[in-house]
Formats: sequence, C-alpha cells, structure tokens
Amino acid sequence: MKRALKAVCVLALLCFASVGMAQTPRQIVVHAGHMLDVKSGKMLSDQTIVINEGKIVSAGPSASAHVPQDAVRIDLPNATILPGLIDAHTHLTMNPQFGYETLAISVPREALIGAKNAHTTLLAGFTTVRNVGAGNFTDVALRDAINAGDVPGPRLLVSGPALGITGGHCDNNMLPFEYHATDDGVADGVAAVQHKVRENIKYGADVIKVCATGGVLSLGDDPQHSQYTLEEMKAIVADAHRLGRKVAAHAHGAEGIRWAAEAGVDSIEHGSYIDDAAIAVMKEHGTYLVPTLYLGDWMIDNAGLTHLPPPLLAKAKAVIPAARKNIAHAFASGLKVAFGTDAAVYPHGMNAHEFAVMVRLGLTPLQAIQSATLNGADLLGWSGKVGTLEAGAWADIIAVDGDPVKDVTTLERVKFVMKGGEVVKNDYGK
Repeated sequence: MKRALKAVCVLALLCFASVGMAQTPRQIVVHAGHMLDVKSGKMLSDQTIVINEGKIVSAGPSASAHVPQDAVRIDLPNATILPGLIDAHTHLTMNPQFGYETLAISVPREALIGAKNAHTTLLAGFTTVRNVGAGNFTDVALRDAINAGDVPGPRLLVSGPALGITGGHCDNNMLPFEYHATDDGVADGVAAVQHKVRENIKYGADVIKVCATGGVLSLGDDPQHSQYTLEEMKAIVADAHRLGRKVAAHAHGAEGIRWAAEAGVDSIEHGSYIDDAAIAVMKEHGTYLVPTLYLGDWMIDNAGLTHLPPPLLAKAKAVIPAARKNIAHAFASGLKVAFGTDAAVYPHGMNAHEFAVMVRLGLTPLQAIQSATLNGADLLGWSGKVGTLEAGAWADIIAVDGDPVKDVTTLERVKFVMKGGEVVKNDYGK
C-alpha cells in the first residue's frame, strides 16, 4: 500500500512539473502597433519582437518576423513600445523623510523599505536602476534578493555606503558629539579611501559613490564647497577602475565637479553650480552629467510633509534656482547626459516626472528619452544589454499610449512593463 501511494505521489509531482513547464514557454512574441527606435527617433509601425529565455532574438517589421508556432503572443496593437527605462541615480532603501525620525530606522527596516520601493519603481517602467548610496549594504541585499527572484524589482547596480569626509555631506551629522556617530562610508586620507573602496567592493558594491562636495540635505556643510581633495579622489578612482567598478560623484559646486572629473569619475551627480571650466574638464574626460531636477519641485512643495529642517529648506531654496539655470547651460553646451532622479528625495514611482523638466531646460524629448536608454546603458557599462530593443538585449520592454517624442509626459503613464521576458504589468489586458 505504501509503495503504491509513493508511486502515485511521484507521478503526481511529475505531472505537476510537466504542466508547470508547459505553462512557462521559453518563447514569447510581442506585437506592437508602434515602436520607438530610440537611436534614430523614428516611430516604426507594426513591429514584432521575438523573445527566447528572457532575451530578444529579433525585432522588426511584423511582415518579415519569424514567429515560432508554439510561442505565446502578446498583442499591443494600439500601444507604443520602447526599451525599459534606466534611472542612474536612486536611493531605493530610503523614503522622503529628512527629520530626526530617520534616526529610528533600523537596518532590517531599511532593507524592507527597499523591497517595496523596488517594486514600485519597476511598475513605473524603470527596469534598470543604479542605486548610489545605502546604509549597511542594504542595497546589496536588495539586489541579491531581486536576482534570486525573492522580491520583484529592476535590475540593480548598487554602491553600498557612499564615501565621504568626516563631517561632510555623506557623514551622519545630525547627532551631537557625545554619540560619536559616523556613517559607514566615512574615510579621510589616501590610504583610508583606498581601504574603503576595497571594503565596499568586498561586501558587494557594483559601483563606487563618492561625495565630492557638500550637499543640500545635510547639516553644517555648503553645496558649493569641495570636500575630498583631488589626491583623495584620484586614489578612489584609480582603485575602483582597477577593480572593475565605475565611480559616481555627488558634486554641486564647480570646484568639486572639476576635481572629480579630473580624477576620472564616470559621472557627476547633480552638478548644480556647474560652470564653463567644469564643463570643459568633463568634456575632456568624457564624464557624464546626471542631473536630478524634478526633486526641486516636489521637495519645496512638500517641505512640511517631510519635516524638512529649516536649514535644509533654506539651502534647497538657494540651490534649486541656480541648478536650473546652470544645468540648462550645461545642456546647451552638449555634455553627455544620463537620466537620474534622486528618488527618495521624492516618492519612488514618480521617476518619469524628470523627463518634462529636462525638456523644459533645453533637451529635446528624444534626447531626454535617450538619456534614460542608450546613454544610461553606456554609463552603466551595459550597452547592448539594456536601453535598446535589438537582438541580444534583455527583453525589457515598456508600452505607453501615444508618442513620447511628441509628449514626453506619456512616460509618466506606463501601461505595460516586461522585464527579462516576464510581464510584470499589463493594463492593456484589463
């Protein structure tokens, strides 16, 4: 009797496994009424994308597409598809909270906040994210959980704790001396910063984040003042690049931007007080600018809601208008631009509001879209894998109504999201 029962159980498991396999086809076909070619800006009609095991096999006119007979078909006849979007500057494990209540957030709580925000960001159409700053390597844990399929979220490149000087923007300066509070990434001097870079890489960092100047959301520093010396930043970049990691530099002030670019960082984050001399050094070194613009609108309007301390509000009111003027000049100067939001300064999931501000400051809608696709992929070192709908790329696809080149705000209303061939959102199927 026991042997018979065991045999029945085995057969049942085999049947269940075979049914599960049958319900998870390896090949998928996406047919769309329109597809935006992000390289040329052309709007292509009646396009078909063939996907196998999470990657794009082919993309082109439906008339010439080779469609496997047993493939699952996804029809989006009235939609416009384009590559999944890339946000090169987020803080998924944080929320827009700036007062002393943030000191009560534990490490496990921060990680769980990240899981929620990662899912929200993915549903907004951002299938790839560079997370530049998180305490206690919570973003490393989040990345690994997403990769393992434990929680839904974008593809992540993460930095772990941002490197900063004692008392600087990336140090914990909200508590008085008797607490002896120092943030995870604090290091002073060439030897110490080399050690910190190596330590971050040891614990899982894909990219190194460094605070080259003061910031807005920190006490006792000035966004226009440089913090790390040129020698310290050169040491940071040399070790990071030698060990295969790129470097992102938080930099508002012009001197800090120049030094960071001269040191060889791969991107300048924010760039609020960028000037012609800084632009020239960035062009010489091929440095990307990652402006974070929409946050200014939201942060000022919601200062009471987020309990923004008065000194930080005062800094924000001074920096934001200057940043808008200087970034517009940088756009006109032809710098390489990658899309970034600083999401966490405002709620996650609103990332696409950045596009309209970029256009308002001088980029064309196509240039803004390219900053979140082709340029973002180049900055992250993932060209050909993300930010494009071509053979060999991961099948990361979003869909919207209308033409985002004519109205870039359509990207604020993403209705379909696919990551790696898996549909994670489909409002068209409702």
